[in-house]
Amino acid sequence: MSAKSFMFIFLLMTLSACSSAPSHLIVAPDVTVPSHSIYNNKQAQLIVKDMRTSNHIVQILKKGEAATILSSQERLESIIHKNLSNNWQKQGLSITALASTAINIDIEKAIISVEQETMKYRTQSEIIIKITINNGQQTLTNTFKNRGNSEGALKADIAVLERDFNQNLNTLLLTILNSKDIKAFL
Repeated sequence: MSAKSFMFIFLLMTLSACSSAPSHLIVAPDVTVPSHSIYNNKQAQLIVKDMRTSNHIVQILKKGEAATILSSQERLESIIHKNLSNNWQKQGLSITALASTAINIDIEKAIISVEQETMKYRTQSEIIIKITINNGQQTLTNTFKNRGNSEGALKADIAVLERDFNQNLNTLLLTILNSKDIKAFL
């Protein structure tokens, strides 16, 4: 065995020994909208449901091995409920269980799929949220999507995947909060 081969193997073993895989992701989008009184004296109840068949957010697929899956530290529907509720309240919408207008949010997809090869990886991410608003007379249904792809050398970094997911979720929630259709309907 040559000295270069030995050093390469030693370096790989050292790097793999130093890395410990996390068991979950921290999903914490930083969504903030300006405080404007868009929804003066309006009330709505907010119901968020996770419709996915599995609640993990990251799946790392490596040929010949079992998939590595990571879920959110906190339930995704709680995170989305808290972010939308807080921001809609900043805009003057009162979130209450007694309101006649119902905002139903279904998380249809929220996943980052990683195809890990020996010296490279590819990711595909997708978040799909369906919103149905019923005011007792009419119903508005809208689907919001965010998709992305990336590639990289060596091994996928969980911290980067976590950051990317938070950015994608943040973008999607801001799109929902700034939706002209939703503002006009409420």
